[in-house]
Amino acid sequence: VQLQASGGGLVQAGASLTLSCARSGRTSSTYDMSWFRQAPGKEREFVGGISGIGGRIYYQNAVNGRFTISRNNAKDTVYLQMSRLKPDDTAVYYCAARVSQWGAFYHFDNDYDYWGQGTEVTVSS
Repeated sequence: VQLQASGGGLVQAGASLTLSCARSGRTSSTYDMSWFRQAPGKEREFVGGISGIGGRIYYQNAVNGRFTISRNNAKDTVYLQMSRLKPDDTAVYYCAARVSQWGAFYHFDNDYDYWGQGTEVTVSS
């Protein structure tokens, strides 16, 4: 499985940005897809994700209401639409995938097996 993240950039506070994560490779399994981010000097943290089974969506509290995750199954692509961006959202954003499990969704990076290369988002004040 390969993940290709794109869409990062430099924006001003209050702006919007959409990240994309295209998945390729083994497609016989169902995958949970999540976004993580890592700000300078901080640990990588869960941003949000969508389960492969049932399509349930989860968000970190700090982004809930501002970020939206969606999925285009035909394109094997997951999107992270970010609005009302804040300087605190500045980070390298990573998409990650893991094979779905019934009744479980994981929020920790150690639980994910496949990672994209990261795309940098910088929000200026």
